[in-house]
Amino acid sequence: MSEYSLDNSAKTYRYYRNAVERHWDPHEIELDEDREALAAFEFEDGEEGFGYFRQTLALFGAGEEAVTEDLAPLAVALEGIEDQMFVTTQMYEEAKHADFFDRYWREVVNPVEETKGYEVTSPTDDRFFPENYDSLFESNERAMRRLLDDDTPENRVKAHANYHLVIEGILAQTAYYAIHKNFSEEIDDYPHLPGLVEGFSNIRSDEGRHVGFGMHKIKQHITEDGVGISVLNDTVNDLMVYTNGILVDTTEGDAPGVGRDRLMEFASEKHRERLEQITNADADIPDVDELVRLSGD
Repeated sequence: MSEYSLDNSAKTYRYYRNAVERHWDPHEIELDEDREALAAFEFEDGEEGFGYFRQTLALFGAGEEAVTEDLAPLAVALEGIEDQMFVTTQMYEEAKHADFFDRYWREVVNPVEETKGYEVTSPTDDRFFPENYDSLFESNERAMRRLLDDDTPENRVKAHANYHLVIEGILAQTAYYAIHKNFSEEIDDYPHLPGLVEGFSNIRSDEGRHVGFGMHKIKQHITEDGVGISVLNDTVNDLMVYTNGILVDTTEGDAPGVGRDRLMEFASEKHRERLEQITNADADIPDVDELVRLSGD
């Protein structure tokens, strides 16, 4: 029997193939309708209401840039070729996501600011980034860099918990849910932004695959390497303080559409769901098609 260099039955290889098959280009998304809709729309609180919208985009853009940079230590630490192949697709996809948000700011946000006579802003302005956000991403950077000096199964679980489970699997998934609900014609109090919804849908599909990879590796370290479940629980519980703080810092309590209370509830649901799928020996990590599916929230 011939021997091959790749195990194409491996879960992480299937994640890699799914990434290849779902390729998309952030510069092919049409943004003219978004620009026109935002220019014509008046947020209930005027420029302050528009400010929350800008902050959401700034946080996502900066987050995508940060995780693009911070993922490199994991790529160095991983041994299996199938894992490494998948991580190369993830790094590429995070870069695409950063590109999308940069383009949206240049081609939609800034022109709308000029049309409305608002201050023309930069997505890197410190005003958009609360302390909890900085703390969460600093924790992720430390967890990833630790792998270069102290690569243990416990530290890999902490790194995956920071990156794939909390940042991508809980915080980002919560924000994707809100963006899709608020700007896809489901909520009358917000403009319909088809370019933004399409971009977020593509990004969300990518991130579902990333989350599945991280959950799979965490469960592997727990079942095969003997890492205690307490390592995972303690890490996630500590990080949820930042996650909940970010939702409070960046949302209005009485906002129309998907408001703060529903976002906090959704984040809590994702927290429980992810941990159950990882720590319950009888529970399976969802397959890749379910992970990248966009309906059913």
